[in-house]
Amino acid sequence: MISIKNVSKWYGDFKVLTDCTTEVQKGEVVVVCGPSGSGKSTLIKCVNGLEPFQSGDIIVDGISVGSPKTDLPKLRSRVGMVFQHFELFPHLSITDNLALAQIKVLGRKEDEAKKKGLALLDRVGLSAHAAKFPGQLSGGQQQRVAIARALAMDPIAMLFDEPTSALDPEMINEVLDVMVQLAHEGMTMMCVTHEMGFARKVANRVIFMDQGAIVEDANKDDFFGSPRSERAQTFLSKILQH
Repeated sequence: MISIKNVSKWYGDFKVLTDCTTEVQKGEVVVVCGPSGSGKSTLIKCVNGLEPFQSGDIIVDGISVGSPKTDLPKLRSRVGMVFQHFELFPHLSITDNLALAQIKVLGRKEDEAKKKGLALLDRVGLSAHAAKFPGQLSGGQQQRVAIARALAMDPIAMLFDEPTSALDPEMINEVLDVMVQLAHEGMTMMCVTHEMGFARKVANRVIFMDQGAIVEDANKDDFFGSPRSERAQTFLSKILQH
């Protein structure tokens, strides 16, 4: 579903990604982890063209993200993205937030878009809040709305960029529960996260990044059981001991 081949990226003279290669199969859940500044978020934003890259290629469902001929807005409409900060429109109701992109991008009729949005709002446990505005919801609730909004576009894959890092600890689980449910339903997912409990529960593979490079790309049990690199061992020892 997603193939990343020898991708490198620079900001001026600074190299943020170095020769990154991996792939995500249909229905697979891949967690990308590593220390701050390791290039995790940059890599995932390259997958749907939110960040340009200077060398290598990324193929999503047979379409080259780096090709100048690729219609990136059309590609992005098929790849759901959930950000650290929910990016909901504050002046629109929850229902309208869910319907807007369906109408503008997919060309759905308003009634159909709202019906789909409300069904997905129910799926994330928030149907009682349909008429509210984002500012009236907690952070965890807003993030669940953001997930529902991404799902409303019928994505072939979902990208998550640290979806729980801006949340209070109490709200993290309500978002992770929705993500776990999606994983169990077979959604192809690439998740940048520090939530190692989530990774252990649902990830098929774990990618560990450091200084812009993919240091490890292993199945979950191997990564947690016996990480090969010293850097990953140090990282895990620091975050798993508490």
